[in-house]
Amino acid sequence: MTTLQRRTFLASSAAAAGLAATVTGSSTRAAAAGTGVFQHGVASGDPLPRAVVLWTRVTPTAESTPGSGLGPDTKVRWEVASDASFRKVVRAGTVTTSAARDHTVKVDATGLDPETWYHYRFVSAGATSPVGRTRTAPDANATPENLRLGVVSCANLQAGWFSAYRHLAARDDLHAILHLGDYVYEYAPGEYGYGQGNVDVRRHDPATEMVQLADYRRRHAQYKQDPDLQALHARYPFIVTWDDHEVANDAWREGAENHQPAEGDYLARRARAHRAYDEWMPVRINGTAALDDGTRLFRRLTFGRLAEISMLDLRTYRDQQVATPLIDPAIDDPERTITGREQLDWLKTSLTASVQWKLVGNPVMIAPVTFAQVPKDLIGPIDDVTGILPRDGAPYNVDQWDGYTDDRREVLTHIRDRGLRDVVFLTGDIHSAWACDLPYDAATYPLGDSAGVEFVCTSVTSNNLDDITGTPPRTTSLTVEAALQTSNRHVRYLNFDDHGYSIFDVTAARAQMDYYVIGDRADRNAASHWSVSWATRSGASKVTPVAQPVTSA
Repeated sequence: MTTLQRRTFLASSAAAAGLAATVTGSSTRAAAAGTGVFQHGVASGDPLPRAVVLWTRVTPTAESTPGSGLGPDTKVRWEVASDASFRKVVRAGTVTTSAARDHTVKVDATGLDPETWYHYRFVSAGATSPVGRTRTAPDANATPENLRLGVVSCANLQAGWFSAYRHLAARDDLHAILHLGDYVYEYAPGEYGYGQGNVDVRRHDPATEMVQLADYRRRHAQYKQDPDLQALHARYPFIVTWDDHEVANDAWREGAENHQPAEGDYLARRARAHRAYDEWMPVRINGTAALDDGTRLFRRLTFGRLAEISMLDLRTYRDQQVATPLIDPAIDDPERTITGREQLDWLKTSLTASVQWKLVGNPVMIAPVTFAQVPKDLIGPIDDVTGILPRDGAPYNVDQWDGYTDDRREVLTHIRDRGLRDVVFLTGDIHSAWACDLPYDAATYPLGDSAGVEFVCTSVTSNNLDDITGTPPRTTSLTVEAALQTSNRHVRYLNFDDHGYSIFDVTAARAQMDYYVIGDRADRNAASHWSVSWATRSGASKVTPVAQPVTSA
């Protein structure tokens, strides 16, 4: 997402060196975790009313390490039960995995009841996996009281511990986890770590940038061995999409900022990354849990008559980002796209669904943002965090929908012309928290109407503005936030400093985003606390502050 990675700071300060010494011991503890057949935990995802994807990875022999291409074909039994003790197994089956798919297992467990909690596990080579818990979606005609999601993005293992995942796993009131991208990062150790010094709180494996299939497999495996991520996967089904770092920074249809000619053919690299993602993630690609049947990730998940989530892929089909947005008319060119024609038509169809809340899982920000009043000396740090400003401060976010304005115009015009209401974009990517209206005309807003709202979650660990500037939280950033809100009156809330997670709760009356903040990312036991909440009332298409978060059930 950002361009910081190719402009990383040198870890030269004494403070950075001290931090490196402190976190090395913690990293060693994590690396030692995970032995036996089921070292990478269990996971579920893409809940439908009568089906859910189940996932695990087996290590049948010592040589069968991720990415090795070694090890025997192995039978794995999967079981779904209505009770945690598995006295009432309702669905089961046996599959064979092999080194050809990195010994991963992914099955679509069907024939389940809607809106029901289940437990699941795997058995192989005389071992039984940890038990996972999952939940199916409501029936298409059901009217659930609410839908409550944990919302996360941008979890860079080198930049800190995944405390946000730990706190989400401790909750008992969610239905699923919405992960909006940058689930893994492609960088080698020493690139894009913690704070100004880019310290590696934990070092990536392999110790190189991901390029080959084995690299992507090993990196996914490393993330899946994190105990906090394992706990969250075992607790709730995930609904995921990729952004850029699952392949390479600032990716587009035929290349990426973080891909050089010496690294080979980009499309071959992307195919390897997508293959590893399909193997290692509990997601349906091309509508199935099978491998090698396509790469279409955009899809819909419906939760009764209350809500439908349309998950976007904004990397695979987009045109290249423009280099000089202030003078390049290409940002408005109707022939340039961020979605691709097929996906854009599909999204417009999604927005006319008969459900009440039309939710969009949106990897990059759609709200327009200009930066006319931002102090010049802060343009560089903002760019490092968000990747949204060129060095001359031009007012276009060219890696986001701001760089593809005709696609955005078509979406918003579609909403206005059909009188659609209750449209909510849920967004990750830019390591900061936002609550925005989506004006039809940002220049005159709030005089005009809004097409819907956008809630942006902050990063789990990836650097924010105060991390880059080295200033205390809620100091320098306050000036930036105030300037941005002055120039963009539809931006109602902005936080450039904090890391954490969000809780998104939808009822018939409103949709609400609660923002939670974690402590120091270098502290494996960092606490969390509620920060602020924003909501939109049904029919309003505007956000308003809320005095308290939704309560845990």
